[in-house]
Amino acid sequence: MESFLKSIDWWLILFCAFCVVAFVQLLYYWILYRRVAWYQAPVRGNTQTHPVSIIICARDEAGNLGRNLAGVLVQTYSSTHEVIVVNHNSQDETRFLLEEFRKTFKSLNAVNLSQEAKGISGKKYPLSIGIKEAKHEVLLLTDADCVPASEFWVQKMQDAYGPGIDVILGYGAYYKRPGLLNKLIRFETFHSALQYFSFALAGMPYMGVGRNLSYKKGLFFTNKGFSSLNNVPGGDDDLFINKVATPTNTAIVLDQEAFTLSEPKKTWGQWLRQKNRHFTKPKHKFFLGLYSFTHFLFYPLFIVSLIYFDWRLALGVFAIRTISQAIVYYKSMARLNEKDLFAWWWLLDIWMFIYYCIFAPALWKKPKKNWA
Repeated sequence: MESFLKSIDWWLILFCAFCVVAFVQLLYYWILYRRVAWYQAPVRGNTQTHPVSIIICARDEAGNLGRNLAGVLVQTYSSTHEVIVVNHNSQDETRFLLEEFRKTFKSLNAVNLSQEAKGISGKKYPLSIGIKEAKHEVLLLTDADCVPASEFWVQKMQDAYGPGIDVILGYGAYYKRPGLLNKLIRFETFHSALQYFSFALAGMPYMGVGRNLSYKKGLFFTNKGFSSLNNVPGGDDDLFINKVATPTNTAIVLDQEAFTLSEPKKTWGQWLRQKNRHFTKPKHKFFLGLYSFTHFLFYPLFIVSLIYFDWRLALGVFAIRTISQAIVYYKSMARLNEKDLFAWWWLLDIWMFIYYCIFAPALWKKPKKNWA
């Protein structure tokens, strides 16, 4: 047995593993992620203008509402729409700020809650109240720290509704700011969006982001709201969409005028807490896990193959995967208005190896029950 083990060419086996990992990565880039890179919005005939209820949940968000709420209230939209801000037991000036906004904007409906919901974590309770208060079937959700990228946000998002469509996934971007942390946050956001948009286009929708998300009120109540998720921290966006989205009832919007913008975290500690809080386990974890696993193994296996096997073959495999990734990333970043990240994409891709090491424990660690 010992002589048999010694006769095995382990470096060849590792190189073959490197080739398999690169091949799997290529499948993801050219079968899945290319769908965002070359996405063309469906050509619609006569678009309908649906009445829309915009819902924002806020807790001690006076500062963010003062900066961002006007951008939601001044949308150019020809049909009936309302803006519901659910003030969930805020201890700051949120209530008084909303009263001042209400004097100018009659479409604003401020719902003030002064109690907590026992056994319901996160913002599922205030969001459920906001949905019950909504007058219209089409719901459009965003956060207090977000502002629409244009005055046509509502118009562009509701345009995606058609026969059989109940869920619309939008992109929640972050402002471009100087510094490494800003680039890492935006790249991780881009990378996540590339995944959930691509899976949705492939008929496997699994999540959305509460910063920019729309679905039908009837869909919410038909599925008994968040009742099955009440004991789960968060989940009001990603896990709920994972539950209700189907291959036929979900559409996406990649129009840059339909994006929302928010300020990213400014310190590493804040970002780490945010990521650990929002980590979830979707049903599609096998396909996502396979991609992450091969992505994680790619660089270590490349280095081993480069040093201990034929460096020319290793470089050839590396080049094929890297060029393919660069093409898909370039076009996808341009579509999501993150093109400035492309100059750094290869370093950011290496960073993802560190990212997986940092956040892998979140797979087993129980998240804290924070409000947001």
